Amino acid sequence: MTSTEDIAAVSGATGFIGSAVVRKLLGAGRKVRALIEPGVKLDNLEGLPSERLELVTVDICDRDGMHRALEGASAFYHLAAIYRIWMPDPAPLYRVNIEGTTTALLAAQAAGVRRIVYTSSIAAIGLHADGTPADESTPFNLWDIANDYILSKYHAERVALRMAEAGAPIVIVSPALPFGPGDIRPTPTGAMVLALLRGEVPGVGEGGFCAVDVDDVADGHLAAEARGRIGEKYILGNHNITFKAFCELVCDVAGRKPPRLPLPSALAQGVALGMELWADHVSHERPNATYRSVRYLQRLAYFDGSKAQRELGVTVTPLRDSIEREIAYFELKGMVRPRGRA
Repeated sequence: MTSTEDIAAVSGATGFIGSAVVRKLLGAGRKVRALIEPGVKLDNLEGLPSERLELVTVDICDRDGMHRALEGASAFYHLAAIYRIWMPDPAPLYRVNIEGTTTALLAAQAAGVRRIVYTSSIAAIGLHADGTPADESTPFNLWDIANDYILSKYHAERVALRMAEAGAPIVIVSPALPFGPGDIRPTPTGAMVLALLRGEVPGVGEGGFCAVDVDDVADGHLAAEARGRIGEKYILGNHNITFKAFCELVCDVAGRKPPRLPLPSALAQGVALGMELWADHVSHERPNATYRSVRYLQRLAYFDGSKAQRELGVTVTPLRDSIEREIAYFELKGMVRPRGRA
């Protein structure tokens, strides 16, 4: 394994945000050690300079393996996580998101990594009842609508915060819903765009969310390593938008008609519950929505990213540009029919 004083190790390196971080690090001239979970596809790392990119296969919950993988690294970006709104069995999600985070951060501390950037989520932050944007100090208050992903990210963030208080050199970043190229699996964020492009969204309900370009998120990670304060949390989110306006934006970019049917809250929750029950007991495949994910989206899940803009100097890409690039990526990968074709 390569030994140098300026290796940046990245877990979850093949993922949507993780691969964007890898590309940014390589673009900055860094050497990168990409920590790859066993059996994962490497599509998002294709074409990157092999002379500065080292691939290491390791189970994120293997403390000895993680310690070996992090030896000689000066920085560690911990992005490995399962981001899904539904799973037939949520046990792997908790294993990776909580146990994996604990294991990885302990291994990084033991290996003497000088700076750790932990990728949390806005999902681990509470919401204001009146819809005003929440910030890093807003306490978590979503127990009634939190799904397994949200709960796992909240508890994992608590681990990171406690370790930082105990002296670990951890800076926390909390991305909003990311958009842009590279969402190959796709994540629930990309699945939302694909559903709109495929005409699978029957109507539009209440609520809104915070969006951000995936490359802005990656820039925020590198800025957190360079300028972030240890033990501090930074929201990486740039655009608060209603779900209705988002649907209209995606469909306008794609040249498709947006959904017009208004969906009352109770009806939307009922439809989502039906989808979830069908997935649980019949199809065993990911539903387009779940009861709790819909209840979350029906809130004004708005966030204030000014702290990251002020302290880290993060960039703000127009949301339309992010959607343009994401749709072009989905077309290139054959995940949706190209625009202009019947």
